[in-house]
Amino acid sequence: MKIKPLQDRILVERREEEETVGGIIIPDTAKEKPQKGKVIEVGPGRKDDKGKLIPLELKPGDVILFNKYAGTEIKIEGKEYLLMREDDVMALVE
Repeated sequence: MKIKPLQDRILVERREEEETVGGIIIPDTAKEKPQKGKVIEVGPGRKDDKGKLIPLELKPGDVILFNKYAGTEIKIEGKEYLLMREDDVMALVE
């Protein structure tokens, strides 16, 4: 199945953070979900007041940091993704 986000939305796959803090093992149920992800697909952009299309700055493959409660979780073929607006992205990881 192929998902194409609309307007200024992006499809993001979460990236798991490596956690090695003093040898303490934290169970998966107690861990917070990562706020880092990889952009899988982007929408065409949003339109301004005059109807001109403003393209997104992000592109597929970019690694980003996003707000803790950003986006809507969706499942596609058994994998979890986030569908969010570009405004929810805080930084681009280089």
